[in-house]
Formats: sequence, C-alpha cells, structure tokens
Amino acid sequence: MLVVRPIAPQDYAALYTCAVESGYGFTSLPVDEDLLRRRIARAQEAFAREQVSEPGEEGYLFVMEDTDTGEVVGCSGIEAAVGLTDAFYHYHIGKVVHHSKELDIYNALETLTLCNDYTGVSELCTLFLREPFRKNMNGRVLSRFRMLFMAEFRNRFSDIAIAEMRGVSDENGESPFWGWLQKNFFSMDFTQADYLTGIGEKTFVYELMPKLPIYVQLLPPEAQAVIGKVHENTRPALRMLQSEGFRSRGYIDIFDAGPTVEADVANIKSVRDSKRLPVTIGKVADDKPRFIVCNTNVAEFRAIQTQLDEQHEQVIIDAEAAAALRVQEGDYVRFVTLTGAN
Repeated sequence: MLVVRPIAPQDYAALYTCAVESGYGFTSLPVDEDLLRRRIARAQEAFAREQVSEPGEEGYLFVMEDTDTGEVVGCSGIEAAVGLTDAFYHYHIGKVVHHSKELDIYNALETLTLCNDYTGVSELCTLFLREPFRKNMNGRVLSRFRMLFMAEFRNRFSDIAIAEMRGVSDENGESPFWGWLQKNFFSMDFTQADYLTGIGEKTFVYELMPKLPIYVQLLPPEAQAVIGKVHENTRPALRMLQSEGFRSRGYIDIFDAGPTVEADVANIKSVRDSKRLPVTIGKVADDKPRFIVCNTNVAEFRAIQTQLDEQHEQVIIDAEAAAALRVQEGDYVRFVTLTGAN
C-alpha cells in the first residue's frame, strides 16, 4: 500500500533521489544536501507545532511510501505563507495603451511588471512522483491529499493558495524566456539562476532584474511564445489543478515564464467536497468506490487511497486501511472521492 506521511530524517537519501530525477526547472527541489536536510528539519518543526492560529513560516513536506518495501516513491509539499522572510517574485502580465486620437493610432501592448503580489499566501509545491509509480492514480493522490490537509487544519493556511507551474525548457534545461534575460541582464545560465533561487539565494534577483515594466513585444519571438506556457511534463498537474478550480490570474515565473495558478482555499473542489466522519472498521464491499482518505492528526498524519462505505454519518474502512491511517474505531477521518476531479 502507498501511504503519504510527514517526511523524516531517514528519508534524506530518497529525497535527494527525487531531486536528481526531477531535473531542470524544479526550483523547490534543488540538488543540494544542506538545503534538503534543512527542508526536512523545517518540516519536522512544522508538524510538531500543535497550536497554530495563523499561517507563518511553516513548510510541510510529505513523502509517499510503499509500505510493502519501505521505498519512498515521491514527495509533495505545502508552504503555509510565502515571502514573509525572503521576497517572493513574479512577473504580472498587464497592458498599456498608446493612443493618439489625432493620428488615429491605438496600440494595446502587453507588459511584464516585477511584483511581490503573492506575499503571505499558501503555496502547493514540491510535487514529484517517480516514474515507475505514475499509475493507478498515485499522482492524483500525491497532489490532492494536500487539499484535505488544508481543509482539516484550516488555521495553518492562507485564504488563497497558489501553485507555480514549471515553464518551457529544452532537454538541456535551457529556457527560451530566460535566454533573453540572460543576454541582457544576468550573464548566467538558466540552471544556475534556478539553482540559486532554489537554495534561497534570491538577492541577485532584485539586484539584476529589470525594475521597469518590460514590453512583451520587444522580446524575441521564441521568448514571447512560451509566456504562460507549461513544460510538457507539467500538463497533467496543471489539468488536475484546473479541475480543482485553480486559474491563472496573469502571474508568471520570472525565470521560465511558467504560469502561477491560484484559488480561494474554501472553493477548491477537494476542500469543498470533502467530508469528516467517524470510523467503523469492518468489511467493505468490492464494488465500493475509491477515496482519498486522511486522518486528523498533524504529527502522525497519514493519507491513502482506499475503498470505503459511507452510511449513517460514519464511514466503514477495512482493517488494513485503518492500520495504514493509524486510526481506531470512533476516530475521525476526512475523505473525498478519488475520481471527483479529472
């Protein structure tokens, strides 16, 4: 059985493997031992905080484990509130109009303006599932369980959640959008800039990034073409988030121009449709649908996909599922249908 749980120190090697396999452009999972170990320690601190009244510096990092083999097959995270210590940058796509009534000329031009508009919002991040396990809706579980976590522990998160989508880059990790910035402002390649941001070295962004709005029409055609577009490997994740109610509001990544999508947490489909009921342990018929189910304990959080039977304001799950979730008769679980979002 695959179980999602909080990351632990012994998961470092597996997390490092995920970082290596995730490839270029995966900013939140750089191949850096010190940073990865610090992320694990920071996550442990977040899960250990019993009383949290509002979102702060907490970073929750989870792994998906195959309990039959003990192998970690993927990871997934939530930042409670971004940009509170380090600036959190985006470009916002806007418009300016150049109009001369006398000459009968009207031009509406797109611009990119550097901003910190998402400061303080929660972020879904660090989603990576290893290739052999991209089946049986495992990716959907690894992404959507976070919405159950946010629904259950509402005070720990902002009213708005975002997710940054990986932008277009080639097999060598080169971004067409970054190529223009590199040539004119940064004099470093995309992978180096992406790595520095991933390890928290963001001062260079403010020092070197153009401060005034950029006219999109002045960028080379190959850079214009990828603005707001996602990497081919990211399309399934984007479709899933869109089915949950996430939408782009014109914000893009400053390096690869990938879109950032947002949603009101209360209106996320898996949050809105989830239920919280007590458990009865028993036999579940084979024809019952599958659900994403989690317990209601922060420090001992567990989430799985399993069949259950909802009846009379309670849910019946089998003994194997109860053991995986670490729940007993009468304990509460939160759940949402596995196939409710495409």
